[in-house]
Amino acid sequence: MPHHHLLVILISLVAACSIVSNAQLSANFYDKTCPNLQSIVLSTMKQAVINEPRMGASILRLFFHDCFVNGCDGSILLDDTATFTGEKSAGPNQNSARGFNVIDTIKTNVEAACNATVSCADILALAARAGVVLLGGPSWTVALGRRDATTASKAAANSQIPSPFSDLSTLTSMFSAKGLTARDLTALSGAHTIGQAQCQFFRNRIYNETNIDSTFATSRKGNCPSTGGNTNLAPLETLTPARFDNNYYRDLVAKRGLLHSDQVLSNGGSQDGLVRSYSANGVGFFSDFAAAMVKMGNISPLTGSSGEIRKNCRVVN
Repeated sequence: MPHHHLLVILISLVAACSIVSNAQLSANFYDKTCPNLQSIVLSTMKQAVINEPRMGASILRLFFHDCFVNGCDGSILLDDTATFTGEKSAGPNQNSARGFNVIDTIKTNVEAACNATVSCADILALAARAGVVLLGGPSWTVALGRRDATTASKAAANSQIPSPFSDLSTLTSMFSAKGLTARDLTALSGAHTIGQAQCQFFRNRIYNETNIDSTFATSRKGNCPSTGGNTNLAPLETLTPARFDNNYYRDLVAKRGLLHSDQVLSNGGSQDGLVRSYSANGVGFFSDFAAAMVKMGNISPLTGSSGEIRKNCRVVN
């Protein structure tokens, strides 16, 4: 009889522990099963960013677009097939989301070291941080233990990822729906200190909006005609476009935001003071950006026995 009681206690203890670990990601999740994980991700990303500095921004954006659709579950990485519709063909991603090949390379290198152990969702979370760090930005602790989705949602990608044409109220409510505050929105938008945007997403701003520096508008028109040239690229930030710093906010204060959704953060609204603060205080921006990235990375992950550890990031096992 006592044995029976001990067994019950033991089972309930084990169950309690597993519930706790399921709910919570942990920074040391792979310490024993894949001890070299972070250095593999960093060295692979380093090569990718040396090859193309823009890749740091591209991977960061992939992580954002992953987390805003059913949480940070690697769903954005799944290819469309004859029987499966993924998120890559959704409006915000089609002919725009990029860097999938870099995630594939990291996954291959991680698999070589620790077979069938690390999720694609966690690889994307680590790669996003690595890209920021390699371009001179802050670091943060990436909690790990996300598992990979076996499904994706094109509809959610179309409706839940904010548009470059959004006003501040729309941006605020879309971030709020993911548990992110207006301050998080303004800090995370600072990711636009790196990366590039296509002409079709800033054409209306440079030709028709008035809250824009005229010299800046004229220079951007040089590579973005009023018709045609839709995919021509321009840097999102003018001063140091391949360095992760606080110059994005200096651009906003000077009315040099490239996207409508950038300039609304500094246009007589609720975020003007914070934008001015970040423009003067890079340390404060870095600190808030890092904290907001942790929050974004914690959006409804699959944990425990939910989902799977994908062998190839592009396809369900």
